[in-house]
Amino acid sequence: MTDDSFLHDCLFFTANRLSRAITKLAEDEFAMTGLTPMYGYLIRLVIGTPGISHKELSEKLSITSSTLTRFIDKLESKQLVERNVQGKNVFLYPTVKAKELEGTIRQASKNMHMRYEALIGLETSRQMTKEIEAMSVQLEEH
Repeated sequence: MTDDSFLHDCLFFTANRLSRAITKLAEDEFAMTGLTPMYGYLIRLVIGTPGISHKELSEKLSITSSTLTRFIDKLESKQLVERNVQGKNVFLYPTVKAKELEGTIRQASKNMHMRYEALIGLETSRQMTKEIEAMSVQLEEH
């Protein structure tokens, strides 16, 4: 029998395990939107800040510029966002179709939060989110 105890004491392994579990839960809840959770959150940011720059959006979502470009290409092909290129700057705007989806996206997000809060508890959820955010910032700085 192999000793696998090191897996349970490893932040890398446990964080990835958590990521897979929460991603599955989020994908289940966002299925009603026809979008992945990341696309849903991207659209919410664009709706909330019409004209948001590509740079600011990639920072808010903590993704690379090239990854964001691929996401925007996909959302543009679905007629959910529009780009306005001004020199080297790209600004994003929601379409009417995106605005029509906003309520469904917000509901999916709310359902996801309610579901994981019911599973792990409201206080645990809030504390873990706060701690994971702080750890992410700390690790990204090094």
